[in-house]
Amino acid sequence: MLVSESKEANKNIGILLFVTTLWIPQGDNTFLYKNLSNEWYARDISKKRRISNKIKGSSGLPLGPPPYGYIKDSDNPNCWIIDEEAANVVRKIFEMYHSGLGTFQIAVALTEEKVLTPSEYAKKKGIKKAGGTSGKAHTNPYHWGQSTVIKILTKQEYCGDLINFKTYSKSYKNKKRYINDADNILVFKDVHKPIIDRELFEEIQLKRGKTRKRPMANGEKNMFSGLLVCSDCGSNLNYHLSSRGISSFCCPGSNQGKRKECLSAHYVRMDFLEEVVLAEIRRLTRFAGRYEDLFIKTVSEFSRDTLQSQISAYQSEVRSLTARDRELDRIFERLYEDNISGKIPDDRFAKMSVNYNNEQKDIHEKLKHLGNLIDELSGKEITAEKFVKAIKKYTRVKKLTPYMLTELIEKIVVYPAERVEVVRTQRLVIYYNCVGAIDIPTELPIPEPDIVMNTRKGVNLTYLPAATA
Repeated sequence: MLVSESKEANKNIGILLFVTTLWIPQGDNTFLYKNLSNEWYARDISKKRRISNKIKGSSGLPLGPPPYGYIKDSDNPNCWIIDEEAANVVRKIFEMYHSGLGTFQIAVALTEEKVLTPSEYAKKKGIKKAGGTSGKAHTNPYHWGQSTVIKILTKQEYCGDLINFKTYSKSYKNKKRYINDADNILVFKDVHKPIIDRELFEEIQLKRGKTRKRPMANGEKNMFSGLLVCSDCGSNLNYHLSSRGISSFCCPGSNQGKRKECLSAHYVRMDFLEEVVLAEIRRLTRFAGRYEDLFIKTVSEFSRDTLQSQISAYQSEVRSLTARDRELDRIFERLYEDNISGKIPDDRFAKMSVNYNNEQKDIHEKLKHLGNLIDELSGKEITAEKFVKAIKKYTRVKKLTPYMLTELIEKIVVYPAERVEVVRTQRLVIYYNCVGAIDIPTELPIPEPDIVMNTRKGVNLTYLPAATA
């Protein structure tokens, strides 16, 4: 290959012109040079496209097509407007999940109602979608999958936000998309009109973040699943249905043989649990109805204390992890010096380095996660009026519902039952959303619930409120 260069200078306008001539030999080498030229061209185009996307995405313009429920504005393609027909389906999915239905049940209901799936709806409307269909396409245009429902429930775009750089590609030769780190994702809030209220979206994400028991074959889940927590090991209690038809919960850590973490099963019956929770909610509604000012004051104090205690716990964990991270840096420096001086052989140094590097990597991931949690709690606005409004809806409640539990209760801590002669006493502590556990002042004429249940012949089970424990 011969390359010659010539240059001319135009002194009048001050421009230096370079002319490069490339001679490519003919014959067998022509194919090689063409491939090399194509490779350079693809790499150059990819680099320019990355820079263009970076500029566009950083300026708050969408990098991809709008999700199901939105369409592009005909006057401004960079603006999304609500497609009411699809948006109604999105709202319905969120409402159904918030009312206590599982994702599988929602998918079945939409299929039975013959609602077009997002992909079939796009075909009907003539909307072009990026990429192709993954896997085998279903012949039924109304067949909703559970994964589709989950994808809709987790899209923050429905709050009116625009999210760029959620995925990335490692090379123009690799078409696979990888999930980007949270630090590299850009979120622009309130860019377009929301379909779902932000408060409802965050509440559902919190609900989905809890560990839930695997649903049964029909997709149903017990309404207490994911709410009951072991007082000793902190595990979620598992739901059981005996051959006699008795529903109950118990800690999974007590049934692991030699590896069991709990000495007690923290067994609690479903019927007993329903009575206790219903009685406590009725008691709380009486407190809110009769002494609203005192209730708002009590709730405000508990909400502040709960938030501050959570933030303090996270900050304490951050301090301990940061100290360990610095200690690992010092340890690695000493190991390196000992390796250089010959005190530690190379193979031993390599093995120890891998272990310490892995530990440090885990620490950095935990610190990032804790930082996100602290930021979330610090920016969270909790009002007592909101909880008062929610609790007042259940003034005349007669029966528990999944929606009620989701709206009011964060978790229920279950303690092991203690037996005194023929009576077993069990303590339950209810933590309400945003405010934590509430102790009603004892001087108020609101009696504590007196619940006694005959579980089997000769044995009674009584409820011990948290305030009296």
